[in-house]
Amino acid sequence: MNVFQNSPVPAVSTTTRRRVLRGLAVTTAATTAAVCLPAVASAASASPAAPRPKTGGTSPTYTLTLIHRGRTGAPTGSFRSQLTALSGTEAGASLQPYDESGTVTVQVPAGRYLLDSTISTERTDGTEHRGIDWLVRPRLDVDRDTTIVLDARAAHPVDIRPPVPDAEFETCGAFVEVTHEGTTGFANVVAYTPDLRIAHLGPATEAGAVRTWVDGYWSRPEGVCFLGYAFRTDRALDGLVRHPALGDLATLVVRAAAPASGAGVAFVDLSPSAGPSPSLSRPLTVPGSATFLIAAERGTVDVMYSSPADPEKTPTRYLTRGIELTAGATTVHTFDTPVFGPALDSSPGAEPAARRTGNVLDVAVPLLADGDGHTPSSPLFTAATTALYRDGALLGTRRGTPGEGSFTLPAGRASYLLTARASRPHGSVTAAWTFTSARTASTTEIPLSVVRFSPELAVDGTAPAGAASTVGVAVRGAAERSGVRSLVVSVSTDRGASWSAVPVSGGRIAFTTPGPGRTVSLRAELTDAFGNTLTQTHIDAYAAGAASRAS
Repeated sequence: MNVFQNSPVPAVSTTTRRRVLRGLAVTTAATTAAVCLPAVASAASASPAAPRPKTGGTSPTYTLTLIHRGRTGAPTGSFRSQLTALSGTEAGASLQPYDESGTVTVQVPAGRYLLDSTISTERTDGTEHRGIDWLVRPRLDVDRDTTIVLDARAAHPVDIRPPVPDAEFETCGAFVEVTHEGTTGFANVVAYTPDLRIAHLGPATEAGAVRTWVDGYWSRPEGVCFLGYAFRTDRALDGLVRHPALGDLATLVVRAAAPASGAGVAFVDLSPSAGPSPSLSRPLTVPGSATFLIAAERGTVDVMYSSPADPEKTPTRYLTRGIELTAGATTVHTFDTPVFGPALDSSPGAEPAARRTGNVLDVAVPLLADGDGHTPSSPLFTAATTALYRDGALLGTRRGTPGEGSFTLPAGRASYLLTARASRPHGSVTAAWTFTSARTASTTEIPLSVVRFSPELAVDGTAPAGAASTVGVAVRGAAERSGVRSLVVSVSTDRGASWSAVPVSGGRIAFTTPGPGRTVSLRAELTDAFGNTLTQTHIDAYAAGAASRAS
């Protein structure tokens, strides 16, 4: 009978596009898989001496027979195999043929394929986990009737071990991408057992056509170990052995304060930027911290932090991409701590926070980034307004997400005042920008600037009361590029009733923190080299704690 199957969702998210491999006739005695396993496969091939093309479609087809054997060498139905076309009209499509006998036959068009097979074997040591063998043939050129023996005994162990005794294995993922003539095929296996073995089958591909990576995660009482290794070559992996020393790893410390909504359990998800990867969600009682030991050679990592929230409410989430790490060094990221305020993304290719296209002004300034500059996806606020004035006359007011709004403007050049305000359960943030603008022929950035304040605070977001204090002051945005004509920073300890200007020296200001329980408010008045201005005010930016504290 003819059976067509959709390509399954991979065990982890991926942007690799896959679809049904159309035009294949599948001969099988069963139409449903007997086991639900991560995709994995192993192969050895034997081909008849002479090709025997079949008819069907516009190109010749051939018989492909897959024989699956477990670790004892006996036939097994505990497998999931995937065939991905890398050439021809079906390039990029995939098929998962199955037969409970362990032998399955399909008719496939001539061409280049990626074949992978996962074979699962019950363990005999009394554990609940299965042994997983992943066999990958990155180059299968079908130009004749072909038989492939996928034998689990060909696989070699993935032996990756962290250098700390308190690490407990959680999960490991192995991945392969094979590129041929502009088409990329993807396959992977995710195992929840340390008994994972992998193998390369068949001939090598073209140089550099195969990208493989293995990511392992271990939990620890105070954090997570992440060991990941990536390769680009002409073959899949034949096992992998890595036993790094502690000095070979980078340390990432994630600190988190209790948000204004209250203490509780937050979650930290860490994964390599060059994914996909299984990832591992780590609970974190806040205020508190977690320590991640990471194989820096895997590249930069992304961290998703989700603050504590009631079950019926959406948590505040921060996604920080591309954290650079160095073996033997420690990097610290602190989430949900003051000073909350506007932040601008200055990374290459980032969208402008405010831009005009023709007569439309679109504004999306993250108004409540935390003290480290992490931008929340759903900021915690009680009220927010964004308003635009043209030559002193109000054009419109938008309410909702802080710092966001879209406005239709007259075409002529005019002076504008853009204001954004957000109130939090404790305190508020206001920014007011002036600039000139006229109709544009294409999307044009509006020259906005922000000031970032960085006080030295405990993880609970407080500074020692009555002590000498320094606060970092950094200019970001248009003024950072064009230059600062003037900058005045003022401090208030009575919630903005009165202000005292303090000099900025070496990118810092210095003053005495008020008594226990009182707050510090901050204000910056800036003019850039072209005369665009910013007035930025933080009422109750942060609080004074006890007279002394542990760092």
